[in-house]
Amino acid sequence: MKQKIQRFLAGRYGADQLGQLLMGISVVLLLISLFTRLDIFYILALGCMGYEYYRIMSRHIEQRYQENQKFINWRYRLAVKWNRKKEHFKQRKIYHFYKCPSCQQKVRVPRGKGKICITCPKCRTEFIKKS
Repeated sequence: MKQKIQRFLAGRYGADQLGQLLMGISVVLLLISLFTRLDIFYILALGCMGYEYYRIMSRHIEQRYQENQKFINWRYRLAVKWNRKKEHFKQRKIYHFYKCPSCQQKVRVPRGKGKICITCPKCRTEFIKKS
């Protein structure tokens, strides 16, 4: 029986990070449907599971790989934004953060210096702000 399953799964895409997320979402939706007794959550959970099993059994390996790569890139960009916001929050008592009016580059200036002329390091535009 084990060999039959191995032969069946040979050449299929299998599980990946996007699939793990879909399965996690399915479990959460099933739990929500269990406690709320709303069928919409159950239907959404079944849809997520169905799509995940479709991805696992797919023979279009390149397409599934591209989907997973897009998901990984999206997750990375989200993590970078989150870390940047955390750093800004940690530094909020020491620095002000301003955007350059011409190129939208973020510029960090120390607090408590009064009205200062800020030069953008990217485009060399000067603008005046209160620190």
